Amino acid sequence: MNEDTIAGNWKQFKGKVKEAWGKLTDDDMDVIAGKRDQMVGKIQERYGIAKDEAEKQVTDWEARNSYRW
Repeated sequence: MNEDTIAGNWKQFKGKVKEAWGKLTDDDMDVIAGKRDQMVGKIQERYGIAKDEAEKQVTDWEARNSYRW
């Protein structure tokens, strides 16, 4: 998947990410910009949870939303 496709998908799913993790700010969303590792890190940071838990939440979200990085 090329960078343009990833960016396009990110724009589509950004709202769904905010629904799932409302504590993420617009600045966080800009940092994440479709990068899975950044998303896991920001969720971990904002919610004060372990990396494994943030990883699990993102994996579950991906399955529910058919999102592919």
